[in-house]
Amino acid sequence: MHGEESLLQDIGLSIIFATVLSHIARVLKQPLILGYIIGGAMLGKEMGFELVTNEASIELISEIGLILLLFIIGLEINLAELAKMGKAMFTLGILQFTLSVAFVYSVFPFFGLSIGSEKFDLLYIAVALSLSSTLIVVKLLQDKVEINTLSGKLTVGVLVFQDIWAILFMGVQPNLNNPEILKILTSVGIIVLLIAFSFSVSRYVLAKLYKACASSPELILLTSIMWCFLVCGIAGEAGLSKEMGALVAGMSIAAFPYGADVISKLIGIRDFFVTLFFVALGLKVPLPSLEVIGLSTAIIALMLFVRMITIAPVIIKLNKGVRNGFLTALNLAQISEFSLVILALGAGFEHITPKLQAVILTSTIIASVLSTYIIMFNHNIAATFERLLARVGISDQTDETGKTDQGQGGHGGHGSHGDGMVRDIIVLGYFRIARAFVEYLEDLSPSLIKRIIIADYNPAFKEELTNKGFQWAYADLAHPDSLSHIGLHDASMVICTISDSFLKGTNNNRLLSTLSKLAPNAKIILTSDEPGEAKKLVADGAQKVIIPGVITGEFLYEYISRGMRNNE
Repeated sequence: MHGEESLLQDIGLSIIFATVLSHIARVLKQPLILGYIIGGAMLGKEMGFELVTNEASIELISEIGLILLLFIIGLEINLAELAKMGKAMFTLGILQFTLSVAFVYSVFPFFGLSIGSEKFDLLYIAVALSLSSTLIVVKLLQDKVEINTLSGKLTVGVLVFQDIWAILFMGVQPNLNNPEILKILTSVGIIVLLIAFSFSVSRYVLAKLYKACASSPELILLTSIMWCFLVCGIAGEAGLSKEMGALVAGMSIAAFPYGADVISKLIGIRDFFVTLFFVALGLKVPLPSLEVIGLSTAIIALMLFVRMITIAPVIIKLNKGVRNGFLTALNLAQISEFSLVILALGAGFEHITPKLQAVILTSTIIASVLSTYIIMFNHNIAATFERLLARVGISDQTDETGKTDQGQGGHGGHGSHGDGMVRDIIVLGYFRIARAFVEYLEDLSPSLIKRIIIADYNPAFKEELTNKGFQWAYADLAHPDSLSHIGLHDASMVICTISDSFLKGTNNNRLLSTLSKLAPNAKIILTSDEPGEAKKLVADGAQKVIIPGVITGEFLYEYISRGMRNNE
């Protein structure tokens, strides 16, 4: 019982310190992950108050967060969308990682820096410095509204490829101690079999299971978590890491229309456990000596240089523009949380020295802070590099705003259509009014169909609507976060045709508040049963509110009046 009380106390202290420090990080406009790690450092015995006494249990619980984190990363790697990025994106994704690993592995020994004696230290340094932080980059680019620019799409594309490279490395990690070609090929073969098994089961079993329980969002979430831990268990039994299993599990259902909804519902659970994961990392942070700070500074300088020489030249060569090349390189100028995951696994396999783990962790913290300012001023810095290259005759040949052929470097999403039309009208819910609206569109304005996304939780109508030219997206209106994945930010009009009487788990007041944040430039049209509620919704920001009873009354009045006039 005493052990359980100690564990609860340690978890409580971890959450309290992480929360307080992350609030301070937020005020200072720093990544929240920095607050979690510093909170852990303050709790630990290395450089803190030695308040956490059950460090092993915290690490065990944090592993759940790591599995959920990698599952969500897998959910965001949609292979079908990746294939649409084109040859330019594939070229950049392949060259960025391979050139970076090769350069660091070859050049680092000449720095004369001594980090450890383990034979894999240099390999882990090369891999760690070749990965960038998805958490930091996506958050900062979203804050700057640059995620949909050409440089933003190139940045996200590189991040997706980096995740795939990390997956491949994690697959061979367990066999690095005995790097026989047969064992490595066996590991690769097991990975291929795991992927084939996961994708086959997801296609022929999970797809039907999801369709059967689509009307119960909670069951979809539970089924997804079950699938995650099932594949984790299979991966573990096959000699792979459970984290590898989580990634494969996520990738195998990423193309399903429920993926975005599952992500939105898992985020809260994930954040709790991931917080403990980074707190556990912070517990291991040693008191930074001048040597560690010096090594970390050198590593960060090397990382920044590697980003510039492995990203910008490739993008320029692919005719995506000098400015976009440097913007993408600057956006990716940090060390990934994935690198910390790989190092943590490497420490478990006894591949690396504790000193290396401490140096990379310190480098990650410093680079995270530095990256915030680099992305904040990325256009000014890129413009400086652009002017320097212009002096030697290298200048932009493309539109800086990103108006280039996005079939080569773009990133597919809900907001775009294959023929260039933009899906900017979003209909939430496919119920009676929406169905009537669709019929009118087919008869009177078929050209408008190519601009419409219909978001609903019931996939029974997906095929029918898709065949008619509409785009269907899975969304649970009761969970606002799930709506952020259907293209609301770029919408010009958002229409909800369902009144409070039929909405489950939410109402139009809460929906209006959510939509106002997710679609700040859109006209919002809602549906209400009561005139008084309709007036309140308009006062709160709705462009228009449909009242089915009033419309029906008006129709009846017009119909009867017209009939009486005709009889006179």
